[in-house]
Formats: sequence, structure tokens, C-alpha cells
Amino acid sequence: RSDIPLPRERRESWRQRSPLISVFVVLLFFTIASGQLRYSISEELTEGSVVGNIAKDLGIDLNIMKQRGFRIISGSTEPLFNVNEDDGVLYAKRKIDREEVCKDNNVCVISLKTVLENPLEIHYVIVEIADLNDHSPAFPDKAQKLEISESALPGAQYQLQNAHDPDSGTNSIQQYKISQNDHFRLEIKDRGKDGKTPTLTLGKQLDREVKSSHKLVLMAIDGGTPQNTGTVEIYIDVLDVNDNMPVFIQDTYSAVLQENTPAGTTVIQVNATDLDDGPNGEVVYSFGSGVKGKIRELFDIDSVTGEIIVKGHIDFEEQDSYHIDIQASDKGSIPFKTYKSVIINIGDINDNPPEIEVASLSSAVSEDSRPGTTVALLSITDSDSGLNGKIISYIAGDNAPFLLAPSLQSNMYSLVTKQVLDREQQSQYNVLIVAKDAGEPSLSSEKSINIVISDVNDNSPEFLQNPYTFYITENNSPGASIFSVAARDNDEGSNALISYLILRERGGENTLTSFLNINSENGEIVALKSFDFEMLKTFQFQVVASDSGTPLLSNNVTVNVFILDQNDNAPVILYPLSSNGSAQGVEEIPRNVNAGHLVTKVRAYDADIGYNGWLLFSLQEVTDHSLFALDRYTGQIRTLRSFTETDEAEHKLIILVKDNGNVSLSATATVIVKLVEPKEAFAASDVKSAAKDVEGSNVIFYLVISLGAVSVLFLVSIIVLIAMQCSKSTDYTSKYLPETNYDGTLCHSIQYRSGEKRYMLVGPRMSIGSTIVPGSHGNTLVLPDRRRTPEEVGLFYIS
Repeated sequence: RSDIPLPRERRESWRQRSPLISVFVVLLFFTIASGQLRYSISEELTEGSVVGNIAKDLGIDLNIMKQRGFRIISGSTEPLFNVNEDDGVLYAKRKIDREEVCKDNNVCVISLKTVLENPLEIHYVIVEIADLNDHSPAFPDKAQKLEISESALPGAQYQLQNAHDPDSGTNSIQQYKISQNDHFRLEIKDRGKDGKTPTLTLGKQLDREVKSSHKLVLMAIDGGTPQNTGTVEIYIDVLDVNDNMPVFIQDTYSAVLQENTPAGTTVIQVNATDLDDGPNGEVVYSFGSGVKGKIRELFDIDSVTGEIIVKGHIDFEEQDSYHIDIQASDKGSIPFKTYKSVIINIGDINDNPPEIEVASLSSAVSEDSRPGTTVALLSITDSDSGLNGKIISYIAGDNAPFLLAPSLQSNMYSLVTKQVLDREQQSQYNVLIVAKDAGEPSLSSEKSINIVISDVNDNSPEFLQNPYTFYITENNSPGASIFSVAARDNDEGSNALISYLILRERGGENTLTSFLNINSENGEIVALKSFDFEMLKTFQFQVVASDSGTPLLSNNVTVNVFILDQNDNAPVILYPLSSNGSAQGVEEIPRNVNAGHLVTKVRAYDADIGYNGWLLFSLQEVTDHSLFALDRYTGQIRTLRSFTETDEAEHKLIILVKDNGNVSLSATATVIVKLVEPKEAFAASDVKSAAKDVEGSNVIFYLVISLGAVSVLFLVSIIVLIAMQCSKSTDYTSKYLPETNYDGTLCHSIQYRSGEKRYMLVGPRMSIGSTIVPGSHGNTLVLPDRRRTPEEVGLFYIS
């Protein structure tokens, strides 16, 4: 319709196209004249809206229109318009959408062919559908994605999708706008009938690490009133270029790892980031090329997580810290690498006991060493640190004569003597050194050191007994060992090698010791001659024992030797003795004597003593056993009864005298008893007295000899007994010493009388039960069945 006002834009466009409009008007005029009608309607008219009055505009009478059948010729498509034959009005048969009818045509013109028949008359009607701004610009997609490399240079262009607006003319898209940003600007390219095309131009280089994506909003604006717009979101992904190195998050990495930590324990985790994307930003970890093999044996690193893991045995004492270079690398085609040093400090635990090492040890320490003498140098160390490595050392026990003293050098100790040593008390020491640390729990070590004490010659030989007392049986074999002495020396080696010698007086050739010899090595003493008890009862000498040390030390001991009696002397008949020396005598007694009359007394002497000199008398032979009796202890012969007339006048008695030795020795005496009348007996008594005088003189001779021998023996015995009492030796026993009931009295005497003679026995006090019986010369001591030593008995004769 020509009465529809034109928008301002269209008016401006009209002015611009005024030359063309003039031509168009001329053409339209001719068209109308030729029977063409042109109507202009707005789109979106409702159904039945009037387009124009064709009958009126063509000048056709309504009746003729009906008669001639005015109609619109349509093709296969459904007609958009229809003519009302009653009033000749052209109206819209349905709602007309310009964008549907004309689609992309800027000018939407619909040509209608009308026909009047009889005669045929054709009229052309053009209906122009004016566009309304009833559509907004629309983009094909709700969002558009672009991928732009961060290496793209400014000025790079990226074509965007066009928006579509079904409206035409000024109602179509007139401009594009883009949201505010720092990197892009929008350029519009006019492509004629294809419309305007937006182009995105890079104004500033992108940095994916700063911003990996950008979001822009592109707005399309049409020229309608009011303006309609359409938007699309543009997502720009910045494509990564490997332009960034991996960067560790921390400036320094350090950790404390306790030693003996089990394998598989994570020590520390390093973390590096790469601002790049994809493989360019994917970081892998490894040890630096300079990391030594030993570290690789102890540690491992997870290439993905960056965890440093314990692999081997961690020992603080081997190394207390590790500096490990860690490499972080990306996976770019040309990878970037970054290095970082990780410090792992090893924490000490008390897992090492102190170590005791003997740096120097004397093979032997002289016993005369002064206190403070160094015996050994010790090194005592502990590989641990801190309190775990602090050491307390000492010597176990309190009896060792040594002291552990620290030296000026650290961890060095001296083992020194703290007192005077005595090898003879202890020749070696096993010193136990104990070292404990101050850790928790405390660990300790022990070291045993064997210290040998060397000998010096500081001890003289010591005899096992002092003095020595030996008892030797007489008649020993010459050249045989009779006894030995022994000494010991508490020293050792040559200092304890003892040699023996007999100390001889000057002119020793004439002394008794000249008959003795001693083995210098073992102290065995040999007698070069036999001893005779009856000649020598006792003697003493001295033995010297010397060691072989330097200086030589010696000691001597007194040796007391007592000769023991053997039964080597047979009894000697002192009475009766005939003139020719035979033991035979004649005794004349009156025939009228009564029973118990002493006929005579047989006297005998034995040079031996004790049991060996104890004499017993027995009748060996007698003519009449009923007449005579013999006292076995005294040798007295007495009558048993009175004589009768029938008894013979002469009787022969053979008396056997034997000692009490183990092997008895004996002698015999013959006594002839003659029975005479009393007168003859008186006459014979004078003769007998004279004979007795002779006999007495012989007896006195033998008694003097015996008295002298016994006196010497007694004096020696007294001296020895006094010495023994003074020494009071308690650990020496012998069957020849006095019995336990000895009361300590050195001697006593027993007196008895036999006929006209008085005898006294002098000797040591005897035990109760001893019996003295007068013998032929009063020399017989009768004891119970036990042996007495020679020193216990001494017999003196006194008148």
C-alpha cells in the first residue's frame, strides 16, 4: 500500500536511489495502463485482510465480473489470495509470512494472474509484501569454538560464523559487535548479497599459561525499529606451545630420614609444575645425571609422583646426609628440563655399640713397675652421634690393680697400673673393659685384655720345712738316698731355678758332712757310709738353696738327723761268765733251803735300745722242772720247793736270753746248781765272794761304757727336745715322736734296787702303763706293745 510510511532508513535509501525511482515510476505507469495492478501489503496480515479492490482499480463492473467469471489462476501451490466476486475485493486467504513466501529475496513480490472470460481478458496483479522486523538475527550454533595457538602473531584473522536474519532490507543484519577484551578486535566484511561477515582479528599475542581460554560474545544487530539482536558465545582455546620449563613448587626440599628406615618408605615428595598443556606440561621426574651409583642404590624416585623412596639400607654412620639432584622434564617434542637439589639428612639412632680397639698392648708388665705405668693404649669409639655417641668406659670389678685413664687425644684411653704388682700373688690379669654409650636404650661393649706380669727375682727360695727332722735306720746302704730336702721359689723361670748344696765348715773333710752328698738339682741327700746307732745317735747340718736369678738369692735350713736303732746286736751274757769266757757258771746251794730261795740271777746286756734291747729270759733246758723257776723279766732263778733226799745233787739249767726285736737275737747261759751240805755251803761262800768281786769289776766296766753312751744320747736328746719345744712345730708328726699324752716334762727318773746295787733309769717322762723291771744290769725297760724312740729312754747306773 502506498500509504504506509517508510522508515527513516528507507527514506534515506530512497534519496540515495532517486534516479532509479524516476525510471521505476515511469515503468509502473505503463504497467497500469496495460492492465497491471500493484498492491503493497505488510506481512503478517491476518487471514481475510483486504489487499485491494481489483474491480474498482481495474474499472470492471461488479455484474460483469460475476458474469464473465473473474478468477485468479493459480499454479500447483495453494493460492495466497482470493477475490470476492460480490465486491471485487482481493483479500488474503491465510496469514502471509514474507520470510516463508519469499525466503531470501530482499524484495518480496507476488504476481497474480486474473482472468475474465467471454471474451478472455487477462490482468496482472502484483502484490508486494512489505517486510516487518519480526525476526531477530540468529547464529547457526549457540556457541562457536576456536583454537588459536599461543604462538599466533598479532594480525592473524579468524572468520566467524554469520548470523542469519530472515528479514530483509534494513530489518536484516546491519552490524556485529563483540564483547570487550584485550586480545581481539572485530572486523566486518561486506559480501554483497551474502551479507556482512564478521572476522576476528588477533590484536595481542596470547599466552596460554596466563589464560588458557577466552570467552567472547558476538552480537548481530539488525536495522529494524526496535533493533533486534542475536548473540553467539565464542570459546577460544589457546593451543599450547612448549614455551615453559617445569618449575618446582618449593625453593628448597629437605627431609630428615632416620637410619635403618625400611625399604619402601617415602622420604619426601618433590612437585614441579609446567604451565604448558598436554605433553608439554606433563612432568616426569628422575635423578640427575650426576647422581652417583651409591645414591641410586639407596634411593629411588617415582617418575610420576616425584616421591623419593628408600631403596637400600640407610646408615647414619656411613653418611649423615645426601644431596640428590632431581630432574623435572616435560614431554614436549623438545623437552625442557629443570633441576632441584634435595637434601636428605640422616637421623641417628642408637644402633651402634661402642667399639673397643687395643691400639697398643705390652706383652708383659714387670712386677716391679711403678704405679702409673702404661700397660695398653685403647681406642674407644662410637659411630653414633650426640648422646648416642657419648661413651662412658670403666674396668669391670674393683680388684684389678689397673686404672683406665683418658688421654689427651680424643677417644684414646690408657690402661695404667694403680698399685705395685706382685707376680707371686697373681701372674696374670684378665682385665674386662666395659664401654657404654648414653643412648636410649644404652648399648655397651666389652673387651677382655690379658695382661701377663713378668717376674723379677724378688723372692728367696723357701724350704718346705724349717728345720728338717729326719729319722734314719742304722745300717743304711752306702750311696743310697737317705732323704731329700725341697725348697720352692715363688719366682719363675731362671729366678725360680733352685740349686742345693751342703754348707760345710772349714776342714769339713773331718766332719760328718763329708760323708754326705746332695743332688744340686733335686735336693736328694746320699749317705756315703752306713750309720751305726750304737756309735752315732744324732747329728745336724745345713743345706743352702740358691736360685739362678740376678741378683742371686739364697736361703738355708737346718737338718736334724736321728739314727734309729735296728736289732743288730745280740744279747751279751754278763753273768754267769766262766774263766774261759763261756757263759757258764756253777752255783752251790745248801740242800736245806726252802722254796723261793734265790739260787742266782742271770745278767745280760743288749747294746740295742727299746724293744730291740728289751730282754726276756726263759728256761731252755732243765733237769727237773719241779725244782727251779726262772723269772722271765729279771732272770732270777729261785727254788720251787725244798729239796728231798732223793733229789740229785747236781742240776743243769740252760737259760735262753733273747731280745724283743722283729727278728729276735738270743744268747744262752748255762747254770749248774750243786746241792751241798750246809757246812760245805758256808765254806764255799768265801770263795764265791771273791768270785763276785771279780765279776763286779767286769760289770762295772761294761756299765761305765753303757753309761757314757747313754749320757751322750741323753744330752743330745735334751737339746733336740728343747729346740723342738721352742720351735713348737705343729705340722710335723711321726710315729717316733712322743705320744699325745706326753705332759711336757723333759725327763724323770725311776730308781730301783736289786740286791746290793741301786739303779736309776733317766729319760723322758713316759706314759702311764710303762713298767720298769730290773734286769741283769738294770738296763731293760718294759713297755706295753708299742715302740719308743731312742730319745725317750736313757739309763744311768748309780751306786
